[in-house]
Amino acid sequence: MPRLIILGWCISLYHAYVHAWINYPATGFATMSHYEIPRDFVAACGCAPASTHYPTAALSQMAYGSSRAYGPACGKCFNLTLMNTFLSNPPFYPPTPKSLVIKITDLCPLSKNGWCSATESKPNSAGNYLNFDLAFPSEAIPSDFFPSNVTLYGYTDFGVWNISYETVECQPQWAGSKEAAALGSISNQGPESVCCPADPTGSANDTCPSYSDQNGLPCVFPFYLHKERFTQLFIAQTQWPTRLRSINPIPSHLY
Repeated sequence: MPRLIILGWCISLYHAYVHAWINYPATGFATMSHYEIPRDFVAACGCAPASTHYPTAALSQMAYGSSRAYGPACGKCFNLTLMNTFLSNPPFYPPTPKSLVIKITDLCPLSKNGWCSATESKPNSAGNYLNFDLAFPSEAIPSDFFPSNVTLYGYTDFGVWNISYETVECQPQWAGSKEAAALGSISNQGPESVCCPADPTGSANDTCPSYSDQNGLPCVFPFYLHKERFTQLFIAQTQWPTRLRSINPIPSHLY
């Protein structure tokens, strides 16, 4: 059995419950925030540094599929369309539709109440189960990608947007798909820590497994928990049946 589906769940010490990774549809609605990363930065998936020369994003952890390193979302491309702002009052609607095709290269860590806090049983505060954290500002994205109305609101950055998303083929829709240097993963790391396929389809042959599931890791380490309770939960997690950790190596063509 391909290791991609050996474990469909992980234990979240953060919530002290067993959680499934979020199985999201190919199209739907989500929130979008943004964060800044340096040019040529190598993020969680281990994608090639030149991938940052094109639009990229981090995906909320439980949809990403791992709490560390690579997950099944690595390398996937999505067409994201702005709908309206979430935090402003009144909501702002773009006068013309704006869309962007991004590639997932990073994970947005699970938190208690943040935009990336959704689990399979609890959406984030906007009612969505996915959050795309766009790498922005970026040389790959026009500075005016996010529209605004300074006269009405008094500021230009709304922070969080409601968006629609559509899973798309990276080739040829992602702007970096024609540059070999922007595809694949970094070459100075082994397959045990990086996985960034050029155009994953969801099959085990071209899609990353979950690093967390491979290594028996929890969804997140809650360092704020009481020491004794954390120890109990950690021991319980590390005593999973050994057979659940028996997995095959990553096919070389995925990294």
